Amino acid sequence: MILSNERVGKDFYLMRVELMKEARAGRAEIARMGQFYMLRAWKSYPVLSRPISVFDDDGKTVSFLYKVVGKGTGIFSALRKGDEISALGPLGNSFPSVTGKIALVGGGVGIAPFYLAAKQFACHGGTSVDIYLGFSEAAVLAEEYKRVADNLVVNVGGFITDEIDPACYDHIMACGPEPMLRALYEKCKQTRTEERLHISMENRMACGVGACFVCSCKTRGGNKKICTDGPVFKGVEVFGL
Repeated sequence: MILSNERVGKDFYLMRVELMKEARAGRAEIARMGQFYMLRAWKSYPVLSRPISVFDDDGKTVSFLYKVVGKGTGIFSALRKGDEISALGPLGNSFPSVTGKIALVGGGVGIAPFYLAAKQFACHGGTSVDIYLGFSEAAVLAEEYKRVADNLVVNVGGFITDEIDPACYDHIMACGPEPMLRALYEKCKQTRTEERLHISMENRMACGVGACFVCSCKTRGGNKKICTDGPVFKGVEVFGL
């Protein structure tokens, strides 16, 4: 059930969902950073559910940051408190649970998984988290991200990859458009830090559970399914072909 669905920027919405008792009972734990749900708020059309990254999860409610880009997300944006939504998840793998100095790099709606990620990394002793957010237009939820980061860097209208020195970090996690991810990988490669980079891949999905192969991508190990083998991969596995 929808608890809230607020517009937080141009075409950006933050939706908070209460999981029914039966759904909570089926979960072994809260979502891990980088996982997603398959959401749908319709019976027959559009045909496919939509994969949406988890923004936050407290065990009883799950929040999703999404951008309206088509029919499905347009339907989501019209949902109001009390409306029903189907949520299958959490699905996929997650960013690795590591310690040290960590950079979280998000572009556009690719910022979504890094609110939960910063909170979960904060539970590890000896860990610091810098968040880098890139937007083509106005920034979204910058104050919220600032509260969970040791340092926050926001770039509007430029390239967020220009702001980061990969050599300063033990681990780098990134999510966003593929050109941004590739540019970050090349920057890491120049500083011989490409092994430190993990990326979350975006793609269209049909089932979300690995049955249909719609979301496959090329990797060093052959074609992999983003929904089950990912969405998180090592950068070298995808871009070091």
